[in-house]
Amino acid sequence: MIRVLLIDDDRRHSGLLAAYCRRFEIEVCCAYEGDEGLRLLADQRPDLLLLDVMLPGRDGFALCREIRRRSRVPIIMLTARGELTDRVTGLELGADDYIAKPFEPRELVARIHTVLRRSDAVPHSDLIEYEGLQIDTVGRVVVADGVTLELTTMEYELLLLLAAHPGRDFSRDDILAALRGIDAALLTRAVDILVSRLRAKLGDNARPWRWIHTVWGRGYRFIGRRTAA
Repeated sequence: MIRVLLIDDDRRHSGLLAAYCRRFEIEVCCAYEGDEGLRLLADQRPDLLLLDVMLPGRDGFALCREIRRRSRVPIIMLTARGELTDRVTGLELGADDYIAKPFEPRELVARIHTVLRRSDAVPHSDLIEYEGLQIDTVGRVVVADGVTLELTTMEYELLLLLAAHPGRDFSRDDILAALRGIDAALLTRAVDILVSRLRAKLGDNARPWRWIHTVWGRGYRFIGRRTAA
């Protein structure tokens, strides 16, 4: 049984959604405001969080930011605001997917399964180490050549994705799909900007690249050297 926490102040809609999800062996626990949701998140440790943006008091964006400081639980944001800028804001704050209301419940069930499969595909060892680079996946801390880096959520998730699969080529569409599960066609060119920002913070902009290699016509590949045992 998949355990999901839904934070949404629409009680009727939440109840209907919970009843529908039970048909697919998804148990949905409902919270109707942010503080209650945070308490249930800590107590129940769900497999996934459904987070509505339009909440009384602190909105879903503020909650997403706070949750990401303490938890890696997969987050799907729900909102009536489907504009691209709102979607990007949620994803930059650490959400894993974004679905605009109104939506078909069956689509949400499919999104839940997709996000959980993607989350399980990324190794969650406590420490990923290469020569000159350490990634603490519990504390979400990255140290390059002894310097702790200040990375955005998207930069961190990109680095984790690449470093967890050294030698594998990722196209721009692959990266967008793996990180966020949104329509890749809208933001494909943004991957190059994201990689450039990450390289700058890693000190990896000079050629030959030390960690992130450009595969011309295809995308990017992580080429770091593993530390000696």
